[in-house]
Amino acid sequence: MFELQPTLTGKLLKLRPLRLEDYSALYQAASDPMIWEQHPNSDRYKEEVFKGYFDSAIESGGALVVLDALTNEIIGSSRYYGLDEKASEIEIGWTFLTTKYWGGTYNRELKKLMMDHAYKYVDHVLFFVGPNNLRSRKAVEKLGAVYVDTRSRFSGESVVYRLSKSDYAI
Repeated sequence: MFELQPTLTGKLLKLRPLRLEDYSALYQAASDPMIWEQHPNSDRYKEEVFKGYFDSAIESGGALVVLDALTNEIIGSSRYYGLDEKASEIEIGWTFLTTKYWGGTYNRELKKLMMDHAYKYVDHVLFFVGPNNLRSRKAVEKLGAVYVDTRSRFSGESVVYRLSKSDYAI
């Protein structure tokens, strides 16, 4: 049985289940417009928009809060979504980090922690990215994920990348 909200610890980051009491600190982390400028929901830095994101994260049952391992400061969030046991795949997405933690090292560890956990249960990880979100597209490509197709869902179209366990090398 896939554990959708594990506690995962790396050298730089700690991930744990998102809780209602994390709202203020997570909104503070998400309130920089630069984080969302390439995202399909580019106004997510506004509290009334972020509230919907947060509520859906809680309801998903797969959301994780990302903490700096040294300071325990909340610096972002990610989640597991859409477990498909028949296809042996799950999505990792809805990820953001504060701009202080951009540059690859932290995102790479975040994704590694989540993929290491996922590959205990499934053979494939999917990433859904907004077509114009070049920053996120490059980040998943650096992980080794390959473009699969474009799909319509939720608020519009997403490009879909897949990384199979057999190709996973980070």
